[in-house]
Amino acid sequence: MKNEMINKIIWGDSMEVLPQITDNSVDLVLTDPPYFLDKMDNHWKYDRVSKKDNQYTVKSLPAGMKFDREQGRRLFKWYYELSKQIYRVLKPGGFFFSFSSPRLYHRMASAVDDAGFLIRDCFIWLYTENQVKAMSLEHFINRLDTDVTTKTKLKEKLNGWKTPQIKSCFEPIIMGQKQCDETFLQNMLKYNVGLFNTTVRIGKNMFPSNVLSINEIDDVIDRYFLLPKPTKKEKGAYNTHQTVKPLTLCEYIIELSTFSENAIILDPFVGSGTTAVAAKKLGKRFIGIDSNREYVDIAIRRLEEIEYESHANKSYRTDKKTQLNFLEGRILYSVKKKRKGKFYLSSPTQITR
Repeated sequence: MKNEMINKIIWGDSMEVLPQITDNSVDLVLTDPPYFLDKMDNHWKYDRVSKKDNQYTVKSLPAGMKFDREQGRRLFKWYYELSKQIYRVLKPGGFFFSFSSPRLYHRMASAVDDAGFLIRDCFIWLYTENQVKAMSLEHFINRLDTDVTTKTKLKEKLNGWKTPQIKSCFEPIIMGQKQCDETFLQNMLKYNVGLFNTTVRIGKNMFPSNVLSINEIDDVIDRYFLLPKPTKKEKGAYNTHQTVKPLTLCEYIIELSTFSENAIILDPFVGSGTTAVAAKKLGKRFIGIDSNREYVDIAIRRLEEIEYESHANKSYRTDKKTQLNFLEGRILYSVKKKRKGKFYLSSPTQITR
């Protein structure tokens, strides 16, 4: 089944698809999983949380701001089971990079650790632009059963004091490694994975670092940690995904940790396809999985655009109908297999027109 999945974006549940992937067959897993920041009880529904009108209207607390001690425990339990599958499919010495959040990093890292991985490092994605989530207490003060004068004095006394959520300016990335088969050298010779490519450069031709930024911050930080800024075109104006990762960030990790030209990069939560796009641009193979049909269509469209640009750059002749399909971003794919109401979708290079 693995060969049928290579260079595919698969619409399905990762916990159903991963067991079909062959043991010790994947070079790198790079993913940005859901953190279930809104999954506080059994009433959480994806379609409700992801609705745009719910994201921009504050009905109680904005998405991701409600706290529950059980939240982290549930995340650990789920990510532990997922990490065991990832450990199984990775080659010995293969790396697992998982984006996380500062508040739940410890739960996710512990799940990866307990699944058998060696936690080698924590990468930091540093940025300056992010939404401030701290909330004023004026609304609660106004609801107090007291007179206007008391409320006014309380507001003055607590002026500037808000809920403990300061501006978050970094995202931690878990770096786990599957146990090598004997030494690093022997593992590399046998599986073509397990070492880092230190010829990769960051900032102003600097040695690779575990701190990354795509925003120009100041001369010192830019010198050591800056990656090329994403282009305006890269995401796609049609891309509705809320947390699209920068392409250069994914390219950096792939170049750093994959050796073979035939390396397979797996993303079990591929979203709008950034990991797959990065792998394709670098000439690597990929497997992308996502349960959201809208994101799957977006990922395929982004991959189609790369395919179209590749053909255009090589001066390939295409008929007007094919050009129109690419330019209008039509999603054309062949159905490979239907299972439990979901389809395996073919990659852009295997489109049946």
